[in-house]
Amino acid sequence: MKTYRMCTKTVMDTTDPDIVFDEAGICNYVHHFESKIKPVLEPNPNKQIALQNLLKEIKQAGKNHEYDCIVGLSGGVDSSYLIYYLKDVAGLRPLAVHLDGGWNSELAVKNIENLVSQLKVDLYTHVINWEEMKDLQVAFLKSGVPNQDVPQDHAIISILYKIARQKKIQYIISGHNLATESILPKAWGHDAMDLVHLQSIHKTFGKLKKLKTYPTLSFFEYYFVSRFIHKIQSIRFLNLIDYNKKEAMKLLEDKFNWRYYGGKHYESRFTKFFQSYLLPTRFGFDKRKAHLSSLIVSGQITRDEALAELAKPLYDINELAEDKEYVAKKLGLSPEEMDEIINLPLKTHVNYPSNEKVYNFVRKIYFKLKSLKTKANKEKKIEYILRF
Repeated sequence: MKTYRMCTKTVMDTTDPDIVFDEAGICNYVHHFESKIKPVLEPNPNKQIALQNLLKEIKQAGKNHEYDCIVGLSGGVDSSYLIYYLKDVAGLRPLAVHLDGGWNSELAVKNIENLVSQLKVDLYTHVINWEEMKDLQVAFLKSGVPNQDVPQDHAIISILYKIARQKKIQYIISGHNLATESILPKAWGHDAMDLVHLQSIHKTFGKLKKLKTYPTLSFFEYYFVSRFIHKIQSIRFLNLIDYNKKEAMKLLEDKFNWRYYGGKHYESRFTKFFQSYLLPTRFGFDKRKAHLSSLIVSGQITRDEALAELAKPLYDINELAEDKEYVAKKLGLSPEEMDEIINLPLKTHVNYPSNEKVYNFVRKIYFKLKSLKTKANKEKKIEYILRF
């Protein structure tokens, strides 16, 4: 068993089984950020060129269509700031798409309503069949794997690609960014777009024979049909601009009466319960460490500020009792059944069938081709943190 240790530069620690430290106690995530990510996140002429070229590219592709691009809008900081920037600053015509997986907080709904109404952006909301979603989420709970957000994440990405194809939109703009999300241990999760993995867990633990209406996207549809036949690109737009989370929140609060949820992805009541209770109590890790460490390496907070944040309790005791009861009841579980599931043996995603080897092979080829293209054109150096 590893001796407990925390990075001297971030707050990442040995709850990540794959973490490695140098002689000074600095972890591998810091070195990766400094060598690979920081050089392309810093302001430089090539980024400005890439930004202007991308905007021209998107506007040209959307010229004869109703929308220039499509954005998944959760109501969180990143997606909310992104939709504002695309519409008000970049002058694009985005279609906002929201997934209602049954877990929206009232605050999330209000934040989204304020944004789209004031920005005059069209909003499409896809409501998932609750019986299917419930069955899939209970199956994931019983599976014992750490990434319990796969059912929600797979659905929203699938919906974005399906709508993009239907409306002939070539650009899906993602709020994912390296300034605030560069660190996330592989051992803490699994690729949400691995349909083989999702279906194998549902087949093993689900009660329904088939998910008839739940939105899915196969490996072939995701990588080949959407990207090569329909020419759809997924863009991490925030990597091209100077994105600061604290400043983004201030702007959203001032302009749109937007309100913070208290944690990353807490706009979903299930995600809040999963990240703040299930992960630390059942799996022994706190995702705040990854989120805060990402902000440390990008210079948005200090390590002392991160440590102070970690010293705060994940949950108010009364609020936890209320949320636990709410989640169990909504999933059709008694308090005893929920406790029984929480105490099941832990597993990892490798305990179930997946497409991981195929995904890794395709990615290896994809990034190899991209690196060759980069060598031929220095202005393309930004591409590997932009298009994915």
